[in-house]
Amino acid sequence: QVRLVESGGGLVQPGGSLRLSCAASGSIFRIYAMGWHRQAPGKQRELVATFTNGGSTNYADSVKGRFTASRGDAENTVALHMNSLKPEDTAVYYCNAQIDTTARGVYRDYWGQGTQVTVSS
Repeated sequence: QVRLVESGGGLVQPGGSLRLSCAASGSIFRIYAMGWHRQAPGKQRELVATFTNGGSTNYADSVKGRFTASRGDAENTVALHMNSLKPEDTAVYYCNAQIDTTARGVYRDYWGQGTQVTVSS
């Protein structure tokens, strides 16, 4: 079993900052990538940022220059630093990871439960 747990969401004023964290635990052999998606009310879930085990990152155009994904301080963790937040960033943010649990080179997608980020004055 693999579990992803997010933390760090909350209410922030426009222009403010938040830091999200995600920790993966369980029967993990290797993680290829970890990242973040978000889903706003009435909209489809969309990619925010991904961070591969090799260190490369990929960002949605809407967050480039404002958000930074990086390794967390502990093993199998990833952080999302969000700056210059806008009301349109309001959404539930989900941690996602591609994990090999069997040492066979087969990676599956795992998701966290999500954490709410609200940007409002």
